[in-house]
Amino acid sequence: MTDFLPVLLGSDANVYGMARSFYSQYGVTSAAVCKGALVATANSKLVHIAILEPRLEEDDVFVKTLVDFAKRQTKPLVLVSCADGYTILLARHREELAPYYHFACPDLQTVLDLDIKDNFYRACAAHGLSYPKTATCTAENHKTVTLPFDFPCIIKPSNSAAYWNCSFPHKKKVFLAQNRREFDEITDAIYGSSYQDELILQEYIPGDDNCMRVLNAYCGLDRKVHLMALGRPLLEEQTPEGIGNYAAILSVYDGELLARMRAFLEDVGWVGFANFDMKFDTRTGEYKLFEMNPRQGRSSYFVTASGYNLAKWLVEDVLEHKDTGYTEANTHSLWMIAPYGVIRKYLKDPRLLAEAARLKKAGKCAHQLFCREDFTLKRFLWYIRSQLNYYRKTARYYGNKSLRD
Repeated sequence: MTDFLPVLLGSDANVYGMARSFYSQYGVTSAAVCKGALVATANSKLVHIAILEPRLEEDDVFVKTLVDFAKRQTKPLVLVSCADGYTILLARHREELAPYYHFACPDLQTVLDLDIKDNFYRACAAHGLSYPKTATCTAENHKTVTLPFDFPCIIKPSNSAAYWNCSFPHKKKVFLAQNRREFDEITDAIYGSSYQDELILQEYIPGDDNCMRVLNAYCGLDRKVHLMALGRPLLEEQTPEGIGNYAAILSVYDGELLARMRAFLEDVGWVGFANFDMKFDTRTGEYKLFEMNPRQGRSSYFVTASGYNLAKWLVEDVLEHKDTGYTEANTHSLWMIAPYGVIRKYLKDPRLLAEAARLKKAGKCAHQLFCREDFTLKRFLWYIRSQLNYYRKTARYYGNKSLRD
């Protein structure tokens, strides 16, 4: 089926990746509904900003905006959340939107049970999945909290949506405190902002960025897993807002891990896209889960690029109602959002670097934000500037997860 309109919530690199997936599979241009227009989707033939509504995250505005838009359309609409906050809104208002859109989304309580990191770790414990030694602190007790592990300590928000909307000097997506002094400085800064929810405090799992793993899954309306794809990040982004995002990924396969994560998703009754970040702990030989995002990941285009188009699984489930069974991605390819020169300079593992070079030479390589079918002069000039800027940004921020620029 090609006579439908994808409606994507957001305007970031994740949205562009999903728009590429829809375009490459069905030849359709997506419409984006967002609260702010970001450069990743600007000057594109694959996606256009249909509605720019600064108050989109307000419940009544969210519903009215989407319903009014749907009433003006003549084609079937496939709705896709590309951010945690939008998934929560979609889950909360699924009954009001169901008459107008085709979508896959868990019920609200399931989203809240797993998107809040402290709740997610409890679910991991209940399902026998490993995660780093973890504690929490609040605005009231952060100065006196005792850690059940030694420094260094990872500090990150429990409520990602609330943290996204706060502001303070030297803000980073994730912090690493080397000692108690740095811990106090970081938590003081965070709680001096509008963010007042819990903070997750975790032991630091040693190892380079390439010890990380990223897993993307699609679970159907039948609450069964239909697709799973695993990636091995080669390098993470280094900017304050980009820490934890991936700069390059190799698609890999681990049947035992996929089986365990499939059982988890089906046990909790997940519906729609899910994204997991984890790290291999060489001390214990286990994967330690960090978080679950209630959406496809920002780097999830690596799944489509490796031969498993994310849009296909969604459309065949919610629009065509096909039984797609269960698929595990097992091809090998290289995905990048940073230029290859940055990967070559900062990736320390010679074996992984050789594999990346081999895949690049073989043409099994895709870039998140560069698509030949989406060439416009303005977009191409922006792309070149942004790629050159990666060298400067990476050199400036490499390894910096403290309260400084």
